[in-house]
This record gives sequence, C-alpha cells and structure tokens, in this order.
Amino acid sequence: MITNRTFTMLKPDALEKGNTGAILEKINAAGFRIVAMKMTHMTKRDAETFYAVHNQKPFFGELVTYMTRGPIVVAILEKNNAVEDFRVLIGATNPEDAAAGTIRKLYATSIGENAVHGSDSDENVAIESAFHFSGRELF
Repeated sequence: MITNRTFTMLKPDALEKGNTGAILEKINAAGFRIVAMKMTHMTKRDAETFYAVHNQKPFFGELVTYMTRGPIVVAILEKNNAVEDFRVLIGATNPEDAAAGTIRKLYATSIGENAVHGSDSDENVAIESAFHFSGRELF
C-alpha cells in the first residue's frame, strides 16, 4: 500500500539545540503538510518498544538512553511521494555523508545524534504513526 504520508520524529538533540523551528520550516518549505504533530517524552519502555528491531545490536542501550533524555516532536507529514522525498530531505544517517542542505547535514552532529527520524517505508509509516498517535488525533 502506497500512501502520501510519512512519519517523522525530531529527536532530543534537535530540541536541546533549539532547532525545532528551523527543521519544521525546512519541512514546510519542501512542500510537506503537517497532518498531526505533538511534543512528547518517551519513557524507557516506549523507546525499547519503538526500537525493538534493534534490541540485539550493540548500540541499543545508548539509543534508548538518548531517546529518553529529553522531549521529542513527532509528526505525520503529507505530500506526494512522501516517504522517498522525506528521506532525501533528511539526508544520510551519518551527517558527514549527508548532502548539503539536508536536515542532518545542517543539524546533526553524529550518527548517534542525527536530529531527525524519517520512516523508511509505507509499512513503517503506519506502525510508527500508530505508536505515537491515536486514530482520532490524525484528523
């Protein structure tokens, strides 16, 4: 199922550095419409559940600690070709490899603290959106 929506999360480092507004401005300027958005704070259990796919990887504990250290902003975005276009906008996971002008090139400091998450498939959009939003929040 292909949709015109994607999910994003502005991570604790982006909020700590005061980059929330600038990142949201780039998202809007790229033609995305914010369908739903909220600020929240992940608990340890939330982070362990959300990132369960990585639970056997050596960085899992650090990831959970990082994602629970401060508030995040989660949003559902809408645009034609949303998933692919947003992945281009955010850039490579490693900011050193990210293209000029991408969100991660501008606002991330490392692979571990890369400012923003973007869903990598329509299937994950549905899973990640449902994790953070109830159906009634979306409309």
